[in-house]
Amino acid sequence: MERICRVLQGLKPALLMVLVQVAFAAVNVLYKLAANDGMNLKIIVAYRFIFATAFMAPLAFIVERKNRGELTWTVIIQAFFCGLFGCSFAQNAYIESLALISATFACAMANLIPAVTFILAFIFRMERMELASTKGKAKAIGTLMGIGGAMLLTFYKGVEIINGSAKVNLLHHRQYSHAASSHGHGRILGFFMALLNCLSYSSWLIVQAKMSARYRSHYSNSALVCAMGAIQATVFALCLERDWNQWKLGWNIRLLTAAFSVYSF
Repeated sequence: MERICRVLQGLKPALLMVLVQVAFAAVNVLYKLAANDGMNLKIIVAYRFIFATAFMAPLAFIVERKNRGELTWTVIIQAFFCGLFGCSFAQNAYIESLALISATFACAMANLIPAVTFILAFIFRMERMELASTKGKAKAIGTLMGIGGAMLLTFYKGVEIINGSAKVNLLHHRQYSHAASSHGHGRILGFFMALLNCLSYSSWLIVQAKMSARYRSHYSNSALVCAMGAIQATVFALCLERDWNQWKLGWNIRLLTAAFSVYSF
């Protein structure tokens, strides 16, 4: 039993990463269902970070009330850019890519994030290439394979594996998709929106590393970033959506999507 516990303890990081990926996949499905219900996805993004802030702020206050780090203007500015790159801009770019390309392609493009992060870290001299070493060669090859695989999945349309219609249709007769999504221009635009999401998210990882080194109160750190993202996403959604009926939440797929997406952040 003790040996099994040690094995499970060693597998915990990998299991948690798998759980996070499952949550991401579930959020993609819920995004599609909420959009099919007629909700503006920009509003879902705003609610996502509003709910995240409402969850993280009390937790940070309780857990770190005695050992919270000093909140300086540098930390606030870093939190603003973390909220922009990692929350509001990244998520809005991602949902636009979902409207133009399939959820599978959008998720495949997200696999570019490690490669893009490595490139940005190298540009900002936070990472060394070291091509002469095995480690450096592996980084370079992995980066190229990640970019090539994502581009192949996005631009190449293979043969249909399963013929016939599916018995289960969660979206019924309504389908949330951009008018140009079936054409080349829509796919290319969707690819670039997904790429913008990768660039934005990778930039967030770079800034977040700097912010975490300066402001080591991790719960307060997350709460502050969520608050910045909530403000930015809400202002953006209000500028583009003036119909207050779109902001109404009931006991339906809209509330489920906004609440569940908090746990995948």
